[in-house]
Amino acid sequence: MQVLHEYKQSATCLQDILRSRAITRKGDIVCYPLGDTSKPKSFTYSDLFVQASSYGRILRATPAFRRNHPVLIHLDDHWVTIVWFWAVSLAQGLPVLSSPFSNIKEHRNQHISGLSSLLQSPICITRERLLDLFDGSRGLLQLHTIESLCYDDLSADSSASSQASDGSASSADEPMAHFQYPGGDALAMLMLTSGSTGNAKAVRITHKQVLSAIAGKASVRPLEGKGSFLNWIGLDHVASLVEIHIQALWLGADQIHVNAADVVSSPIHFLDLLSKHRVCRTFAPNFFLAKLTSTVTLEMERQTFRGGWDLSSLQILASGGEANDIRTCSAASKLLSRYGARDDVITPGFGMTETCAGAIFNSRCPRYDEQQGRTVASLGKCVKGIEMRVVAGSTPAATNETGDLEVRGDIVFKGYYRNPKATADAFPSQDGWFRTGDRAYIDNLGNLCLNGRSKEVININGLKIVIADIDAILEQALSSKVQRYVVFPSRAAHTEQITIAYIPRESPHTAAQMAAIDELAAEVCMSSVSALPSVFSLMGSSLSSLPMTTLGKISRAKMSSLFDSGRFDEDIVEHRQRLDAFRKKTRRTGSSDAARTGTELLLMESFANTLDISLDNIGPETRLFELGFTSMDLIRLKRHLDRSLQISVPVITLLRNPTARQLAAALSTNMASVTSSVEQSKTISTSYDPVVTLKSSGNKAPLWLVHPGVGEVLVFVGLAQHMIDDDRPIYALRAKGFEGGERFSSIEATVDTYVQAIRQRQPHGPYAIAGYSYGTMLAFEITKRLERLDHGTVSFLGSFNLPPHIKSRMRQLSWNMCLLHLAQFLGLVTDTVAEVMEQSSTYPGAHRDDALGTVMHATDAARLEELGLDHLALTRWADVAYGLQGMAVDYEPSGQVASIDVFHAIPLRHAAASREEWVHEHLSKWRDFSRDVPRLHAVGGAHYTMLGADHVAQFAATLKEALHARNV
Repeated sequence: MQVLHEYKQSATCLQDILRSRAITRKGDIVCYPLGDTSKPKSFTYSDLFVQASSYGRILRATPAFRRNHPVLIHLDDHWVTIVWFWAVSLAQGLPVLSSPFSNIKEHRNQHISGLSSLLQSPICITRERLLDLFDGSRGLLQLHTIESLCYDDLSADSSASSQASDGSASSADEPMAHFQYPGGDALAMLMLTSGSTGNAKAVRITHKQVLSAIAGKASVRPLEGKGSFLNWIGLDHVASLVEIHIQALWLGADQIHVNAADVVSSPIHFLDLLSKHRVCRTFAPNFFLAKLTSTVTLEMERQTFRGGWDLSSLQILASGGEANDIRTCSAASKLLSRYGARDDVITPGFGMTETCAGAIFNSRCPRYDEQQGRTVASLGKCVKGIEMRVVAGSTPAATNETGDLEVRGDIVFKGYYRNPKATADAFPSQDGWFRTGDRAYIDNLGNLCLNGRSKEVININGLKIVIADIDAILEQALSSKVQRYVVFPSRAAHTEQITIAYIPRESPHTAAQMAAIDELAAEVCMSSVSALPSVFSLMGSSLSSLPMTTLGKISRAKMSSLFDSGRFDEDIVEHRQRLDAFRKKTRRTGSSDAARTGTELLLMESFANTLDISLDNIGPETRLFELGFTSMDLIRLKRHLDRSLQISVPVITLLRNPTARQLAAALSTNMASVTSSVEQSKTISTSYDPVVTLKSSGNKAPLWLVHPGVGEVLVFVGLAQHMIDDDRPIYALRAKGFEGGERFSSIEATVDTYVQAIRQRQPHGPYAIAGYSYGTMLAFEITKRLERLDHGTVSFLGSFNLPPHIKSRMRQLSWNMCLLHLAQFLGLVTDTVAEVMEQSSTYPGAHRDDALGTVMHATDAARLEELGLDHLALTRWADVAYGLQGMAVDYEPSGQVASIDVFHAIPLRHAAASREEWVHEHLSKWRDFSRDVPRLHAVGGAHYTMLGADHVAQFAATLKEALHARNV
């Protein structure tokens, strides 16, 4: 530990550490781009110092820059964030790393406004592609993009780095290289708290605090031999910045940075990285450890588990942010030790932003807590630089007595930035003890054990949400609608969830009232803390079981215990059954409002006639898909409307306006622009938009479905209907050219259009994308693009019966064959007829007009009439399909995605002789283009019928299970 001793004696500020490391040239920073865990970029500490010095000079020359004033850094890349953190530090500014912004514009603007007020309209460093996030609040911050500041300087940085053979800065950097930095109790940075229940606070962190913290962390288990540090969360979190980045820099160790999306979406890659980089220290919260062990177990059961890791370098896997379940720790410890890690490698700890992350560690997990018979891991003992105590009232608590946890020492902060009230609340006494807000006790051997919080919190995947704050918001929303309610945490899989139980104000409590309260509670929780609650009403028989205190309060802790024991299971089941029945009825009947216009009534009658159902089942706001419309029903409806209205209504107009009220408004708007087609028939004009909304509501990640080779999305209508109970929006992407005009010219142009459309409606991940047949190729390319973009987590990619290599098949598809397969797809010709025509000596090479005549002659006339298709419409559709196929005649797949789920059906006759051959010789090749082992799912039907009426229900069930397995 010679290096550790040397730095402890010599370093007085963080800048000294960086400058010294640049000279010794010891240690590298390895960064993996989002969506790619195979091709990292590597930088030396000397590279970091040279580039940060250069950018620091540019920053100092910015007119708004002031020494020791906050500079907000809002970036989305580990390396760029690290460089600018040090650039601000070397320039003698005060770096503030920004957390990711909310997707909800109102919340985002409120957060930015709070930061502006707190930091006094600071300089904000961001990048051009993130500027849209600041729309509506740009005047609150002094925005500068890294492109505008240093684009011309990038090449100079590179050459400077290569020419500085001794690790020092180039001559242009000379003034900054000799700056004297104050260190000690001077501020080194501000770290923002989560701000989950209000505006963020900024924690004042000094040089002395950070140096004490990293020395204490390094002493927990002195690292043996050479090893690297692995970080997989954003650097706005104090653990990644201090516990990994700065500690590794201090020790001269390599550090590896990878995006959370790539680790959480594929936990086995976490093991790959630990082994590949000989990682000695990293961290993971309880929910991820649980996911890791369950993923490995599942892969072993499927016999797709590869193993073979070397984890002998792994010394510490710190775990915190939420309670560590002993069973999870035990299972994860066994898994890791199987590949060479210590059996006590999992190290639960206690830490906060205010203590520079972990400062109290349990180095005997899980053995110690198993011996004590605990279900939750204890948190161990303090490192040097911090001390703890538990206070009961105004006096120190006895051993094993619960009280308020307090800490103090060099590692502990001394106050919040420009927030004297919060500081005073945090330090209630005058002796320097910081009250953490946690309830705890210290056991017989001096180990810390948490036992809740004085301000009770719910930990959802590591995010702490204060129950009192949720309660205050719900009070305003629910007090007039329920007699009484209680909010408490309950377990959901491997994390916690917000649970709300309430006593109805009136009896009987109708299902409509239930639905209104559920939706209101969900809206409040989602808008305030971005978490969906579990809500249920209490029946009369349960009221006597409510745990009341002597003051008449309902004990949240006891409610949690009763809930977990199953005491309220009957209430929950009845609540959900009544809601399900009500929602199904609502989906069937829609709004009870009467039609407002004759057009609305005519459209409602058309809906009823198409499905042969009673008009009583339809309201003006009932959605077509909720009535049970299939893709073919939509075409029949189009034909009916064309005749009754004497105009041509594009199917896309029906898809985008799926209620009588919406469709009536759309028709009214478009009637003014009715134009005559080549055949003088009146047509409703419509502009191209690739997105078709099949299901608009839901709280899970949206599902994006990419069209097959025929270009249309009608095939997905039935699938969306069978996923109505899956709590997610469903969108489909439709090709260009059905209404005439320009068609797509290349795969790149198609992907550009689709990615832009996706991000307009869903700016950030996690994304769920699937493609049917040809659409799989587009979905694969879309996924790669999204994974390269900011916040582009793609947690699910689905292939509906398409292998990665398709160009040989695409080259076989002439215009005639595209027309024939389109007719087969639409049910205009039978499979037998299509096969005979495909194998004939005349059809494949016939002139396209002759081929069209042959298909029209073989077509079921009644079916053609039912679908409202004629010579022109079928030709236009075949043109779109042929154009799509033609774009892929030279397509070669490349690169990799995080994972893929392959749904296989009976293949086309010319593709493979059997399903077994199809899976093992074609679909299995997705393994070359996925960093995780592809997951295979057998579904019913054949290639053209897998989403048909006979098989779609089973397909939907399989798809929902696959999405759930990916935690999407």
